[in-house]
This record gives sequence, C-alpha cells and structure tokens, in this order.
Amino acid sequence: MSSRSSAPEKRPGFFRQIRSLVSFTRDVYAWAPWVLLAIVVVATGLGVLVGFFVPPAAVWSIILWGVTGVMFGLLAAMMTLTRLSTKAMYKKIDGMPGAAGHVLSTSLGRRWVASDTPVGVNPRTQDAVYRVVGRGGVVIVGEGAAGRLTRLINDERVKVQRVASGVPVHVLHVGHGDGDVPISKLSATIKALPKKVDRATMAAVVKRIDSVSQSVTSLPIPKGIDPTKARAPRPR
Repeated sequence: MSSRSSAPEKRPGFFRQIRSLVSFTRDVYAWAPWVLLAIVVVATGLGVLVGFFVPPAAVWSIILWGVTGVMFGLLAAMMTLTRLSTKAMYKKIDGMPGAAGHVLSTSLGRRWVASDTPVGVNPRTQDAVYRVVGRGGVVIVGEGAAGRLTRLINDERVKVQRVASGVPVHVLHVGHGDGDVPISKLSATIKALPKKVDRATMAAVVKRIDSVSQSVTSLPIPKGIDPTKARAPRPR
C-alpha cells in the first residue's frame, strides 16, 4: 500500500496566477490586456520624460526615472486588473442560480453572518431566498422571479419576526427591474444599512433563528452556477 504524501499542496506561482487572472478578465473584456499594457507603457514614458527634464539630465537619472515609471505602471495595471476582474466575475454570474449565495458568503466580511445555502428554495423554478444577519438587522435576499418569490420571502419574514421581535428586517431582490439590486451592488447595499443592532443582540438573533430554521439540505439546491469556477482568481 502506497503511503499518502505529506508534502503541502503546491500553489501556482505569482506570474501564473496573474496570467490566469488576465485570461479570466479577457473572457469578458477582450480589450483588457491592451489597456494594461498601455498603462505600463505610458507610465514608463512619463518616467523617462521626467528624467529628461529634471536636472541633472544624465543617463543614470533617465534610467532611474524610467524604472520608477515602470514600477508605478505595474502598480496601476495591477489595480486596474483587480477592478476589471471583479466586474468580469459579476458579469459572468449575473442571472445564474446561486449567484446571490456566492456573493453573500464571500463579500460581506465578518460583521455579517451569511451562507451560500438558501434558507428557502423552489426546486422546480430554482428561485431561492437567502438570509443575512448583521449589525443592520436581518436581510432577506430573493433570487429569481419576483412574483414567484412572494411566498418564500413572506414565510422567512414571519419566521424571523417571530424570534427576533424589534430587529429590523430588510428585503432585497436581486435583478435589474425597478427596485431591484444588481448582483454587483448586493454586498455594498447590505453593508450600507444603518447599524441598529448591537453585537450581543446580533449573536442572540443568529442563535434564535438557527434554532427554528428548517434544514433545506435535503432539497435540491440550484445547480446553475459553480461559484468557485466563476470567481476571479486572486494573485497571492
């Protein structure tokens, strides 16, 4: 019997991760690599020009300013790539079942308690309802056709209000209609809610809701999206 290797899993190198990130972004924005290249070239050119005009205009000064321009160009290109890859990720998952759960479970931070598993789901239509608890209260997020979500949202609202009386309950619907929240703005919208609950009350609310929540693990969860594949890779 062969022994299992104890060697740690080898992660992709930095440049390989950058290449994957550029490829991921290019799938949505074909012009992205050219913009990144232009940023580096322009920054380098500006650095060389500064070296010519800032005395002493010696060769070593021009080279140093040129290298400085390259460094600033690479930094600006990385910042631009990060922003573009995030937008590309949102475009790829927009409208897919499970997208809201992915955003809620990865983008809200530690001040909010959320899961990528819906608390209510319609197996036939893949409409789903998610719940988030934080300092802003309880947020119920609907994903799918608004008309078909009414019952699921109302059931969850009643359950929350029964065990968390006095705690604000907000309802958001992910989509592009009037009053809807685009998937790209979902986490920002939730984070912008005013703080109405202290930490002790928040912890108590989480326990109360979890104690009365019915498990939906036996129900078919929407399979239209694999968030781990749609998520933009991050350079480490």
